[in-house]
Amino acid sequence: MSSHFESPIREPLILGNKTYKDVTNDIVKSTTGKVQPKWLFWTSISAVVASFGVFCLAWEVCFGIGTWGANKTVGWAWDITNFVWWIGIGHAGTLISAILLLFRQKWRTGVNRAAEAMTIFAVICAGLFPIFHMGRVWDAFFIFPYPNTRGPLWVNFNSPLLWDVFAISTYFTVSLLFWYTGLVPDFGTIRDQSKTPGRWKFYNFLSFGWIGTAKHWERWESLSLILAGLSTPLVLSVHTIVSFDFATSVVPGWHTTIMPPYFVAGAIFSGFAMVLTLMLIARSIMGLEEYITLAHIESMNKIILLTGTMVGIAYLTEIFTAWYSSNQYEQYAFANRAFGPYWWAYWSMMFCNLVSPQVFWIRKFRRNIALTFVMSILINIGMWFERFVIIVISLHRDYLPSSWLYYSPTWVEIGIFVGTMGIFMTLFLSFCRFFPAIAIAEVKSILKISGDQYRSKQLEEVKSQEVYQNTTTTAGTWD
Repeated sequence: MSSHFESPIREPLILGNKTYKDVTNDIVKSTTGKVQPKWLFWTSISAVVASFGVFCLAWEVCFGIGTWGANKTVGWAWDITNFVWWIGIGHAGTLISAILLLFRQKWRTGVNRAAEAMTIFAVICAGLFPIFHMGRVWDAFFIFPYPNTRGPLWVNFNSPLLWDVFAISTYFTVSLLFWYTGLVPDFGTIRDQSKTPGRWKFYNFLSFGWIGTAKHWERWESLSLILAGLSTPLVLSVHTIVSFDFATSVVPGWHTTIMPPYFVAGAIFSGFAMVLTLMLIARSIMGLEEYITLAHIESMNKIILLTGTMVGIAYLTEIFTAWYSSNQYEQYAFANRAFGPYWWAYWSMMFCNLVSPQVFWIRKFRRNIALTFVMSILINIGMWFERFVIIVISLHRDYLPSSWLYYSPTWVEIGIFVGTMGIFMTLFLSFCRFFPAIAIAEVKSILKISGDQYRSKQLEEVKSQEVYQNTTTTAGTWD
């Protein structure tokens, strides 16, 4: 009798009976073909939103931080909330790509390029907030420990805010190198497909003269693995350091040892959700349905379910720790989050991050594109509320009741935040237009393993073997 405990043939990751030439033509077409109306429409809207954000930044520089809703207790306003939210999104992109590369996961090909690009653009958006929060933007260079001729002026090395500068700038540099390294073979492919001398020279310059020799591939593979190995622990350390902004303070609700792993899990959670959002947008606008398949989407949703559950456990651990501590200030901080003036933000966070991802226990929902898109946006709304709850609700009521005020953002704060979303989407859509949104070389490397025509042959071979085994077993029984 045939064994019923063998692993089934895995679902194909490349659909449409593709050849190597088809892969090249399909992905390069988005960069060299005519501008698609859908791409132009959504890029134009994103650019308008980004322009409004730039206007709000200019307004804040002209009139100062007083244009924000900062008050006696909430001195950070929306600024650090949005900073930590964008950093969380950015930190997952390189981690996703690097870990999947190190573990040789074939479904990486559909998600790695969007994830790496997301990291670069999200960190750019995040970096705007601390710089403009300084008020005097032209003094931003004071955050760097440079030798100066104006006396013993040195930054405070004991401050976790300074640690952020080093950690994030290092992470951005490594992520940029990792992203660009992956693009080099594809730039060579696009160069060879170019029909005008200007385009050929442009992509030849970007590819560093790539010709695909064995030595080129060997060095490319080695560099990719080195950068993946560097960036994986770096990602964990960077969001840990961001959490130290809170964990090293004495504010009730902040000074807790669970903050570092809690922030890392939340960053991966929100980052995977944003990668899903971008994958589905690129899939629709650039016509990549055969390369970003339901198998990719289902794998991503499984990880969202896992990390969402981890974040939920962190929420409950915080509450338990506050109760077990018997510290009235700590207990009040969490009671105020759940039942105070901002109760709506707290329960929105709990629903979006803890309750809603549980739908992905059901396979049909994990493979539903519309539901996945809605859930990916809902999760990032929940993660924004998490940052708002941690920062604003913990600060708005201090030890002096006479200073208690209800914080509300102004139109300038809202405009800057919405504007960063416009900047982010404009950069991402421009990337999808001028750069390959799917890794051509990596898709080709798995075509004969994960292409649907090859998987069909494998399935037929397995079925024929089962029929043969059944026939042999039956004949042996009769003998």
